[in-house]
Amino acid sequence: METEEILKKIRGLEIKTRALVETAFAGDYHSVFKGRGMNFEEVREYQPGDEIRAIDWNVTARLGSPFVKKFTEERELTVMLIVDVSASGNFGSTSQSKRELAAEVACLLAFSAIRNNDKVGLLLFSDRLELFIAPKKGRSHTLRIIREILFFDPVGRGTNPAAALDHLNKIVTRRAVVFFISDFQAEDFSRAIAVTARRHDLIAIRIQDERESILPDIGIITLEDAETGDQIEINAADRQVRAQFAQLARAQLTETMRVLRQNRIDRIDLRTGDDYLPALRSFFKQRERRLMVR
Repeated sequence: METEEILKKIRGLEIKTRALVETAFAGDYHSVFKGRGMNFEEVREYQPGDEIRAIDWNVTARLGSPFVKKFTEERELTVMLIVDVSASGNFGSTSQSKRELAAEVACLLAFSAIRNNDKVGLLLFSDRLELFIAPKKGRSHTLRIIREILFFDPVGRGTNPAAALDHLNKIVTRRAVVFFISDFQAEDFSRAIAVTARRHDLIAIRIQDERESILPDIGIITLEDAETGDQIEINAADRQVRAQFAQLARAQLTETMRVLRQNRIDRIDLRTGDDYLPALRSFFKQRERRLMVR
Protein backbone atom coordinates (compact mmCIF):
# COMPACT_ATOMS: atom_id res chain seq x y z
CA MET A 1 0.00 0.00 0.00
CA GLU A 2 1.30 3.44 -0.94
CA THR A 3 2.25 5.91 1.79
CA GLU A 4 -0.40 8.38 0.64
CA GLU A 5 -3.09 5.72 0.85
CA ILE A 6 -1.94 4.68 4.34
CA LEU A 7 -2.03 8.27 5.58
CA LYS A 8 -5.47 8.76 4.04
CA LYS A 9 -6.85 5.70 5.81
CA ILE A 10 -5.36 6.70 9.17
CA ARG A 11 -6.68 10.24 8.79
CA GLY A 12 -10.16 8.97 7.90
CA LEU A 13 -10.19 6.71 10.95
CA GLU A 14 -8.99 9.56 13.15
CA ILE A 15 -11.76 11.88 11.92
CA LYS A 16 -14.46 9.25 12.45
CA THR A 17 -13.40 8.18 15.93
CA ARG A 18 -12.58 11.70 17.11
CA ALA A 19 -16.13 12.73 16.21
CA LEU A 20 -17.51 9.82 18.24
CA VAL A 21 -15.29 10.72 21.18
CA GLU A 22 -16.35 14.37 21.12
CA THR A 23 -20.08 13.70 20.76
CA ALA A 24 -20.89 10.43 22.45
CA PHE A 25 -18.17 8.49 24.18
CA ALA A 26 -15.73 10.58 26.22
CA GLY A 27 -18.16 11.11 29.09
CA ASP A 28 -18.75 7.36 29.37
CA TYR A 29 -15.02 6.71 29.48
CA HIS A 30 -14.36 9.41 32.10
CA SER A 31 -17.15 8.33 34.42
CA VAL A 32 -15.92 4.73 34.55
CA PHE A 33 -12.15 5.21 34.69
CA LYS A 34 -11.62 7.82 37.37
CA GLY A 35 -7.93 7.46 38.10
CA ARG A 36 -5.68 5.44 40.36
CA GLY A 37 -6.37 7.21 43.63
CA MET A 38 -6.33 10.51 45.49
CA ASN A 39 -3.59 13.10 45.86
CA PHE A 40 -3.18 15.19 49.01
CA GLU A 41 -3.66 18.87 48.19
CA GLU A 42 -3.85 20.92 51.44
CA VAL A 43 -5.32 21.19 54.93
CA ARG A 44 -8.13 23.57 55.79
CA GLU A 45 -10.27 24.35 58.81
CA TYR A 46 -12.96 21.86 59.69
CA GLN A 47 -16.47 22.77 58.50
CA PRO A 48 -19.77 21.20 59.59
CA GLY A 49 -20.48 18.17 57.44
CA ASP A 50 -16.82 17.25 56.87
CA GLU A 51 -15.81 13.64 57.39
CA ILE A 52 -14.40 13.05 60.88
CA ARG A 53 -11.94 10.60 59.31
CA ALA A 54 -10.44 13.47 57.27
CA ILE A 55 -9.26 15.36 60.37
CA ASP A 56 -5.49 15.90 60.47
CA TRP A 57 -4.86 15.35 64.17
CA ASN A 58 -1.27 16.61 64.11
CA VAL A 59 -2.26 19.98 62.62
CA THR A 60 -5.33 20.13 64.88
CA ALA A 61 -3.21 19.62 68.00
CA ARG A 62 -0.62 22.18 66.87
CA LEU A 63 -3.10 24.93 66.00
CA GLY A 64 -5.71 24.24 68.67
CA SER A 65 -8.69 23.92 66.31
CA PRO A 66 -9.78 21.12 63.96
CA PHE A 67 -8.30 20.94 60.46
CA VAL A 68 -9.05 18.40 57.72
CA LYS A 69 -7.00 17.05 54.84
CA LYS A 70 -8.21 17.91 51.34
CA PHE A 71 -7.58 15.50 48.49
CA THR A 72 -8.02 15.73 44.73
CA GLU A 73 -8.55 12.86 42.33
CA GLU A 74 -5.46 11.55 40.58
CA ARG A 75 -6.91 11.66 37.09
CA GLU A 76 -4.09 10.27 34.98
CA LEU A 77 -4.33 6.61 34.02
CA THR A 78 -2.19 4.23 32.02
CA VAL A 79 -4.20 2.52 29.30
CA MET A 80 -2.77 -0.51 27.51
CA LEU A 81 -4.22 -1.83 24.27
CA ILE A 82 -3.35 -5.49 23.70
CA VAL A 83 -4.32 -6.40 20.14
CA ASP A 84 -4.29 -9.82 18.50
CA VAL A 85 -2.68 -9.56 15.02
CA SER A 86 -2.65 -13.28 14.25
CA ALA A 87 -3.72 -14.43 10.79
CA SER A 88 -7.28 -15.22 11.89
CA GLY A 89 -7.86 -11.47 12.26
CA ASN A 90 -7.64 -11.02 8.50
CA PHE A 91 -10.95 -12.82 8.07
CA GLY A 92 -14.13 -10.87 7.39
CA SER A 93 -17.30 -11.90 5.58
CA THR A 94 -18.48 -8.28 5.38
CA SER A 95 -16.67 -5.22 4.04
CA GLN A 96 -14.66 -5.19 7.27
CA SER A 97 -12.11 -7.66 8.60
CA LYS A 98 -11.78 -8.48 12.28
CA ARG A 99 -8.46 -6.65 12.37
CA GLU A 100 -10.01 -3.51 10.86
CA LEU A 101 -12.76 -3.58 13.48
CA ALA A 102 -10.13 -4.06 16.22
CA ALA A 103 -8.19 -1.05 14.90
CA GLU A 104 -11.26 1.18 14.86
CA VAL A 105 -12.27 0.24 18.41
CA ALA A 106 -8.69 0.68 19.62
CA CYS A 107 -8.59 4.08 17.94
CA LEU A 108 -11.77 5.16 19.75
CA LEU A 109 -10.37 4.01 23.09
CA ALA A 110 -7.00 5.67 22.45
CA PHE A 111 -8.53 9.06 21.61
CA SER A 112 -10.85 8.81 24.62
CA ALA A 113 -7.79 8.21 26.78
CA ILE A 114 -5.72 11.12 25.50
CA ARG A 115 -8.75 13.42 25.70
CA ASN A 116 -8.73 12.63 29.42
CA ASN A 117 -4.96 13.20 29.67
CA ASP A 118 -4.17 9.50 30.07
CA LYS A 119 -1.17 7.65 28.71
CA VAL A 120 -1.72 4.98 26.05
CA GLY A 121 0.49 2.03 25.17
CA LEU A 122 0.24 -0.84 22.70
CA LEU A 123 1.15 -4.50 22.64
CA LEU A 124 0.67 -6.48 19.43
CA PHE A 125 0.89 -10.28 19.53
CA SER A 126 0.47 -13.34 17.38
CA ASP A 127 2.10 -16.60 18.45
CA ARG A 128 4.85 -14.34 19.80
CA LEU A 129 5.27 -10.78 21.04
CA GLU A 130 5.26 -8.72 17.83
CA LEU A 131 5.51 -5.12 19.07
CA PHE A 132 5.47 -3.15 22.32
CA ILE A 133 5.02 0.62 22.44
CA ALA A 134 5.44 2.13 25.90
CA PRO A 135 2.57 4.27 27.24
CA LYS A 136 2.80 7.96 26.36
CA LYS A 137 0.52 10.90 25.71
CA GLY A 138 -0.20 12.99 22.64
CA ARG A 139 -1.88 12.87 19.26
CA SER A 140 1.21 11.89 17.26
CA HIS A 141 1.84 8.98 19.64
CA THR A 142 -1.78 7.85 19.30
CA LEU A 143 -1.62 8.07 15.50
CA ARG A 144 1.48 5.86 15.55
CA ILE A 145 -0.44 3.30 17.61
CA ILE A 146 -3.30 3.32 15.10
CA ARG A 147 -0.88 2.99 12.18
CA GLU A 148 0.74 -0.05 13.76
CA ILE A 149 -2.58 -1.75 14.49
CA LEU A 150 -3.75 -1.22 10.92
CA PHE A 151 -0.59 -1.91 8.94
CA PHE A 152 1.88 -3.84 11.11
CA ASP A 153 3.07 -6.94 9.28
CA PRO A 154 3.40 -9.71 11.90
CA VAL A 155 6.03 -12.41 11.72
CA GLY A 156 3.85 -15.07 13.33
CA ARG A 157 0.51 -16.42 12.14
CA GLY A 158 -0.71 -18.29 15.22
CA THR A 159 -2.11 -17.02 18.52
CA ASN A 160 -0.44 -17.12 21.93
CA PRO A 161 -2.20 -14.71 24.32
CA ALA A 162 -0.33 -16.12 27.33
CA ALA A 163 3.03 -14.82 26.06
CA ALA A 164 1.56 -11.33 25.52
CA LEU A 165 -0.06 -11.23 28.95
CA ASP A 166 3.09 -12.51 30.67
CA HIS A 167 5.12 -9.75 28.98
CA LEU A 168 2.60 -7.11 30.05
CA ASN A 169 2.72 -8.32 33.66
CA LYS A 170 6.52 -8.05 33.69
CA ILE A 171 6.92 -4.67 32.00
CA VAL A 172 3.88 -2.67 33.22
CA THR A 173 4.32 -2.71 36.97
CA ARG A 174 1.77 -0.06 38.00
CA ARG A 175 -1.92 -0.90 37.78
CA ALA A 176 -3.30 -0.07 34.32
CA VAL A 177 -6.55 -0.25 32.41
CA VAL A 178 -5.99 -3.04 29.88
CA PHE A 179 -8.22 -3.56 26.84
CA PHE A 180 -7.52 -7.04 25.47
CA ILE A 181 -8.81 -7.12 21.87
CA SER A 182 -8.88 -10.57 20.25
CA ASP A 183 -11.08 -13.23 18.70
CA PHE A 184 -9.89 -15.53 21.54
CA GLN A 185 -9.30 -18.41 19.14
CA ALA A 186 -6.38 -19.85 21.06
CA GLU A 187 -5.17 -22.64 23.28
CA ASP A 188 -5.75 -22.41 27.03
CA PHE A 189 -4.35 -19.19 28.52
CA SER A 190 -6.42 -19.12 31.73
CA ARG A 191 -3.40 -18.92 34.06
CA ALA A 192 -1.90 -15.86 32.38
CA ILE A 193 -5.21 -14.00 32.16
CA ALA A 194 -5.94 -14.72 35.83
CA VAL A 195 -2.63 -13.10 36.84
CA THR A 196 -3.31 -10.07 34.62
CA ALA A 197 -6.81 -9.64 36.05
CA ARG A 198 -5.39 -9.47 39.58
CA ARG A 199 -2.76 -6.87 38.66
CA HIS A 200 -4.73 -4.69 36.25
CA ASP A 201 -8.23 -3.56 35.37
CA LEU A 202 -8.73 -5.98 32.48
CA ILE A 203 -11.53 -5.71 29.89
CA ALA A 204 -11.83 -8.36 27.18
CA ILE A 205 -13.13 -7.21 23.78
CA ARG A 206 -14.07 -10.23 21.70
CA ILE A 207 -14.05 -9.62 17.95
CA GLN A 208 -16.11 -12.07 15.93
CA ASP A 209 -17.51 -12.61 12.46
CA GLU A 210 -20.90 -14.22 11.84
CA ARG A 211 -19.48 -16.77 9.42
CA GLU A 212 -17.27 -18.20 12.18
CA SER A 213 -20.35 -19.50 13.99
CA ILE A 214 -22.98 -19.92 11.26
CA LEU A 215 -22.33 -21.69 7.94
CA PRO A 216 -24.39 -20.62 4.94
CA ASP A 217 -26.25 -23.31 3.00
CA ILE A 218 -24.06 -23.12 -0.12
CA GLY A 219 -23.00 -26.69 -0.91
CA ILE A 220 -19.43 -28.04 -1.00
CA ILE A 221 -16.89 -25.53 0.36
CA THR A 222 -13.25 -25.60 1.46
CA LEU A 223 -12.44 -24.15 4.87
CA GLU A 224 -8.88 -23.04 5.60
CA ASP A 225 -7.33 -22.36 8.99
CA ALA A 226 -5.72 -18.95 8.46
CA GLU A 227 -3.10 -19.63 11.14
CA THR A 228 -1.97 -23.13 10.15
CA GLY A 229 -2.95 -23.30 6.48
CA ASP A 230 -4.79 -26.60 7.07
CA GLN A 231 -7.77 -27.13 4.76
CA ILE A 232 -10.89 -29.24 4.98
CA GLU A 233 -13.68 -29.78 2.47
CA ILE A 234 -17.22 -29.93 3.85
CA ASN A 235 -20.76 -30.02 2.54
CA ALA A 236 -22.40 -26.87 3.90
CA ALA A 237 -25.72 -27.95 2.37
CA ASP A 238 -25.87 -30.75 4.97
CA ARG A 239 -27.95 -29.56 7.93
CA GLN A 240 -26.06 -31.84 10.34
CA VAL A 241 -22.71 -30.41 9.23
CA ARG A 242 -23.97 -26.87 9.81
CA ALA A 243 -25.29 -27.88 13.24
CA GLN A 244 -21.94 -29.42 14.24
CA PHE A 245 -20.10 -26.32 13.06
CA ALA A 246 -22.38 -24.09 15.18
CA GLN A 247 -22.01 -26.42 18.17
CA LEU A 248 -18.20 -26.22 18.02
CA ALA A 249 -18.39 -22.40 17.88
CA ARG A 250 -20.74 -22.33 20.90
CA ALA A 251 -18.45 -24.65 22.85
CA GLN A 252 -15.48 -22.35 22.25
CA LEU A 253 -17.50 -19.29 23.31
CA THR A 254 -18.76 -21.09 26.43
CA GLU A 255 -15.20 -21.92 27.50
CA THR A 256 -14.03 -18.34 26.89
CA MET A 257 -16.95 -16.99 28.93
CA ARG A 258 -16.20 -19.45 31.74
CA VAL A 259 -12.57 -18.31 32.04
CA LEU A 260 -13.51 -14.63 31.95
CA ARG A 261 -16.35 -15.04 34.44
CA GLN A 262 -14.17 -17.10 36.80
CA ASN A 263 -11.65 -14.25 36.91
CA ARG A 264 -14.33 -11.53 37.07
CA ILE A 265 -13.22 -10.01 33.78
CA ASP A 266 -15.70 -7.80 31.93
CA ARG A 267 -16.40 -8.79 28.31
CA ILE A 268 -17.61 -6.86 25.27
CA ASP A 269 -18.70 -8.82 22.19
CA LEU A 270 -18.36 -7.04 18.83
CA ARG A 271 -19.07 -8.34 15.32
CA THR A 272 -17.73 -7.24 11.95
CA GLY A 273 -20.21 -5.26 9.92
CA ASP A 274 -22.19 -4.12 12.98
CA ASP A 275 -22.16 -0.71 14.64
CA TYR A 276 -19.87 -1.20 17.64
CA LEU A 277 -20.76 2.02 19.47
CA PRO A 278 -24.04 0.79 21.09
CA ALA A 279 -22.27 -2.26 22.55
CA LEU A 280 -19.41 -0.15 23.92
CA ARG A 281 -21.74 2.47 25.40
CA SER A 282 -23.96 -0.21 26.94
CA PHE A 283 -20.92 -1.78 28.59
CA PHE A 284 -19.73 1.54 30.03
CA LYS A 285 -23.22 2.43 31.31
CA GLN A 286 -23.58 -0.96 33.03
CA ARG A 287 -20.14 -0.65 34.56
CA GLU A 288 -20.88 2.87 35.79
CA ARG A 289 -24.06 1.63 37.49
CA ARG A 290 -22.09 -1.16 39.19
CA LEU A 291 -19.55 1.35 40.50
CA MET A 292 -22.31 3.56 41.91
CA VAL A 293 -23.80 0.62 43.83
CA ARG A 294 -20.49 -0.24 45.53
